Amino acid sequence: MAQAVKRLYPGVKLAIGPAIEEGFYYDFDSPQPFLEEDLAKVEAEMARIIKDNAKFERSSMNRDEAIKFFEKIGEQYKVELIKDLPDAEVTLYRDGDFIDLCRGPHIDSTGKVKAFKLLSIAGAYWRGDEKNKMLQRIYGTAFESKAELESYVAGLEEAKKRDHRKLGKELELFMIDEKAGAGLVIYQPKGAMIRTVIEDWEKREHLKRGYQIVIGPHMLKSDIWIESGHYGYYKENMYIFKIEEQEYAVKPMNCPAHILIYRSKTRSYKDLPIRYFELGSVYRNEKSGVLHGLLRVRGFTQDDAHIFCLREQVVEEIKGVIDFVRDALKIFGFSEFEIEISTKPDKYIGTDEDWELATNALMDALKSKGLSYKINEKDGAFYGPKIDIKLKDALGRAWQCATIQCDFALPQRFKISYVGQDGKEYAPIMLHRVILGSIERFLGALIEHYGGAFPVWLSPVQAVIIPISDDHKDYAGKVAQALRDKDIRVEIDDKGGRMQHKIRDAEVQKVPYMLVVGGKEAQAESVSVRERGKGDLGAMKLADFMKKIVNEVEEKK
Repeated sequence: MAQAVKRLYPGVKLAIGPAIEEGFYYDFDSPQPFLEEDLAKVEAEMARIIKDNAKFERSSMNRDEAIKFFEKIGEQYKVELIKDLPDAEVTLYRDGDFIDLCRGPHIDSTGKVKAFKLLSIAGAYWRGDEKNKMLQRIYGTAFESKAELESYVAGLEEAKKRDHRKLGKELELFMIDEKAGAGLVIYQPKGAMIRTVIEDWEKREHLKRGYQIVIGPHMLKSDIWIESGHYGYYKENMYIFKIEEQEYAVKPMNCPAHILIYRSKTRSYKDLPIRYFELGSVYRNEKSGVLHGLLRVRGFTQDDAHIFCLREQVVEEIKGVIDFVRDALKIFGFSEFEIEISTKPDKYIGTDEDWELATNALMDALKSKGLSYKINEKDGAFYGPKIDIKLKDALGRAWQCATIQCDFALPQRFKISYVGQDGKEYAPIMLHRVILGSIERFLGALIEHYGGAFPVWLSPVQAVIIPISDDHKDYAGKVAQALRDKDIRVEIDDKGGRMQHKIRDAEVQKVPYMLVVGGKEAQAESVSVRERGKGDLGAMKLADFMKKIVNEVEEKK
């Protein structure tokens, strides 16, 4: 792709072009903006390069030679990359008239490339730093067969239809208004209703599982964040300000307030485990370039909990969280997930011995459940290793969901303790965990998983009542009240217009049930039922319909 771009647009400078999970991309510094129609030209040139079947030839240079070579051909981004490489020698690959800096390996020749497609154009700051120049990024993908490529592209088209940003606007679920601030979510009534249903479920489930609900403030003095270590390790992501010469920070995490609650009185080994749960809103200073709908925001709410326990309780507590996560995913309609364990990063607090104990506890819990996992090297939190559970949606895409972190360090930093059987004080182990994770991200995943057509129990409007004429408004009101008395969320569409248009509106809004009522229905105390995706179900006694929909809500259908 880079070779084709250089042939078509000789003034372009090359930045980086890695393989990624969904294909590949290359960043270009171009004097003119690339347009969508340019992709077809680049694809055609790529096809010619493939037809030439030029052999890939590997060579190496020492660092100084490579710098001089790329300076000579005017590729200043390659020069900067080479200067930052630790190796004394660097490798290059050539095919035909094109040469590039690359570690390799490669296939034998360009003719081995089978099915490919360029997908999109986006902006990208050089090295991801918004202080650097904005480059142009072209994304593409490749497969070994045309059939595989066509299947993938069809999946992309389906993903576009399910895009939570598009559906969020069409279904009036949420908005992000630049006047309010980038990355700050405003929930509209329907979106707020879905979120309320999720949060109400969460509160009930946590209480069933022995958690206590707590609430911390949205900001705390910087002294707390210094004590926790966040100030030293996470400051660049925090919003910090002063009140009457005292420095405060808006909380990026909920753990310090929970630790203060634990520390508020003497604890005995008999009290443990203690499980504190909070639907805590946090704020993080994310760069504007990474913000993305509900998936990456600056303000979000976590279903956050912290478990204080004895060392001998750690594995069982982790297993309990894993069971909770699996139950939650099943309830919300997700049947598949993948698991990673993230290990000690380069910057961390605590001892190596504690890190090893914590990592082993996470592994032991997963092994006892017969769950496989991958190791994600050096991606743990600065205070402990973690399990990340990624749910798979209807299109097979992975979404970060639950996290379980095992922390020996923060209890020691905050000097929290419990009195053991021998009367001595010991530091508890602290588990940080979320079940759904960020409510915003989880809602984005839900929207795309269901394509906006939520199951009845989650739907913001579960039924729309459509009176055939103004004469039937009174009966429509009685039906609505009867359903509301059973906690069913209903609307009455009594605005002017044809009935078919009203049915169509309800279908576009993906409402599970449409109830048409007229004189016949009023006389028989019935409703004519249309179900989303199934069409006309015919007349049904109101009492029977209420049983049906209440049962679906109770069974989370």
